[in-house]
Amino acid sequence: MIGRNEKLVNVIQGEFRISDDQDTVLSTVLGSCVAVCLTDPVAKVGGMNHFLLPQRAGKEGENVRYGAYSMELLINGLLKRGARKDRLVAKLFGGANMIKQLRDIGGSNVAFAKEFLQNEAIALASESTGGTSARRIRFWPTDARVKQFVVPGDVDTVAPVVAPQPQPESGEIVLF
Repeated sequence: MIGRNEKLVNVIQGEFRISDDQDTVLSTVLGSCVAVCLTDPVAKVGGMNHFLLPQRAGKEGENVRYGAYSMELLINGLLKRGARKDRLVAKLFGGANMIKQLRDIGGSNVAFAKEFLQNEAIALASESTGGTSARRIRFWPTDARVKQFVVPGDVDTVAPVVAPQPQPESGEIVLF
C-alpha cells in the first residue's frame, strides 16, 4: 500500500523512469524480465528500468527493452539529475524461469545485470532473483526503499485454442 500523498508510476516492459520526488513510487511486475533500481542516497535521486533481454548487437540493440541500452539510459539520466556514479547503489529484481520448457531467459538477464553493475563499479546492495514466481516491485527512488510482492506458484502452460474449421456443405470444395 502506498501513502496518501504518494504517486504510483508504473514502469512497463522496455521502459525506465527517474525521480527525485520523495512522493513518487515506481512500480513494475516482473517475470523473466529484470528491473534494476538505482539510487544516489546523497543526491536523493533514483530510477528503475525494466528490460526483457540482455543485449543485441547493432542498431537493433539501441532499444530500451535490451539491458545494455536500458542501463546506459538509466545511468546517464541519473547523472543528468545530479547523481554521481561512484555513489550509485543498485537493487536487482526478477529473472524468474517462468516456463521451464524454454531457455532460461531470466537467468541470462540476471547474469547480464550483475556483470554490467560489476563492470561499472556500482554496488549491488540486494537482490531477489530467479525462482519460478512473478514479482511486483514498488521502489521509492529517493531513499531506495523497496517492497516486493511475490506471486506464488508456477505458471501453467496452456495449449492454444484452435477454432473448429467449418465443414463444407455437400458438393463444395475447400482449397487450402
